[in-house]
Amino acid sequence: MPKNKIFIFDTTLRDGEQIPGCKLNTKEKIKLAQALEFLGVDIIEAGFPISSPGDFESVKEISKIIKESIVCGLSRAVEKDIEVAAAALRFAKRPRIHTGIGTSDYHIKSKFKSTREDILQRAIQCVKWARNYTDDVEFYAEDAGRTDNKYLAQVIEAVINAGATTVNIPDTTGYCLPYQYGEKIAYLINNVPNIDKAVISCHCHNDLGLATANSISGVLNGARQIECTINGLGERAGNTSLEEVVMILKQHHTLGYFTDIKTQELNPMSRLVSDTMRMPVQPNKAIVGSNAFAHSSGIHQDGFLKDSLTYEIINPEEVGAEGSKIVLTARSGRSALAYRFQQLGFQYTRNDIDSLYNNFLKMADNKREVEDGDLMELGKQYQAKAIII
Repeated sequence: MPKNKIFIFDTTLRDGEQIPGCKLNTKEKIKLAQALEFLGVDIIEAGFPISSPGDFESVKEISKIIKESIVCGLSRAVEKDIEVAAAALRFAKRPRIHTGIGTSDYHIKSKFKSTREDILQRAIQCVKWARNYTDDVEFYAEDAGRTDNKYLAQVIEAVINAGATTVNIPDTTGYCLPYQYGEKIAYLINNVPNIDKAVISCHCHNDLGLATANSISGVLNGARQIECTINGLGERAGNTSLEEVVMILKQHHTLGYFTDIKTQELNPMSRLVSDTMRMPVQPNKAIVGSNAFAHSSGIHQDGFLKDSLTYEIINPEEVGAEGSKIVLTARSGRSALAYRFQQLGFQYTRNDIDSLYNNFLKMADNKREVEDGDLMELGKQYQAKAIII
């Protein structure tokens, strides 16, 4: 593959589903998996097979129908987990087992009551178990964001020697700053002798709102896979948002990277996930929020109506959005008012708009948003007054 291709690993069906209230049944997972494949996702993490019979069934059924994307199943560094993941993936055309263990001292000492030496051996062993079932093995070093870089490099070198073809460097707690996460990826590039034999993957959480920034920093420093979810769904504050990283790489084309995502499908995919998982998208969400292409400030509206590039860096059609919106509020100006009247079929002069504007402001001060029906009423009143005069 080209060195500037960024692989998109979607974990909406696994990490995204961990949100309370977002549990999916097998039929729903299959529907979303098919949509993700159509979107152009490279790897679909379909679930955690050993976690429940239902998840096992979902991964198995998804494996049967997905033909182009890699289908991935998660496991812990436990032999039984890996056996069950392999069984769930046995029908997959392109199976991947995603296995690993925590590598930070927080996890080693508090979670596992273990030592660095023991964790290193368990990391090697889980990759060897997984390689018994597939040549495509991804290893995750959980809480890599807070793992000592020297020890992390030691683990990564060892698991690549054991057969890992992708190494996942998760900022599990969302703690890293972008420069710190980027430096961690660069450290691995420069200090793991066999790093060229594996793809480095970013898996960043959004606890401090830095998941997208950290993932992009990882790419700029040598990572070639981003693990993300539709709408940024995921554990606690969520994961890296697929639509955000994809559009950052597309808009900043001078960086030289690309993905295979069909960006015109981003908004339809967002709505499908939102409806299926019963999780509304916040209106001001980047790329797919209902206000992402809405303008309500008079200054912004005036500039936008003269040249959309003054306030929009993305064409709404490019991401499958319904188009830009001029929203009328008490902060709107005459240009926006004239534009909206024109959309409704009224042909007003500048003097007409000046006369209408004060009445519009009185209405807008008492309403959150002035709708088309309100404008029709204003227009009728103005025309009636003109006839009387």
